[in-house]
Amino acid sequence: MITARQSRAARALLGWTQETLADKARVSLTALKRLESGNRLEVYESTRDQVRRSLEAGGIVFLSTDKGEGVLLLHERSDRPR
Repeated sequence: MITARQSRAARALLGWTQETLADKARVSLTALKRLESGNRLEVYESTRDQVRRSLEAGGIVFLSTDKGEGVLLLHERSDRPR
């Protein structure tokens, strides 16, 4: 499951605004803001999944261990400038 912090961090690594991610994920901006608010607002699992898939398509890998969660940006994406 993607967390609010992971979504915000992934967007920062990609240089995407909330509007960009909402558009790429095909979710409403309001739904994305709810997901990223960190206030434990109710968000559909399908929304979380669409956001996760869009970020992964952009080169993000989600990390989760017993010590915490994080994100990693892969540099081997062919569509990214070098």
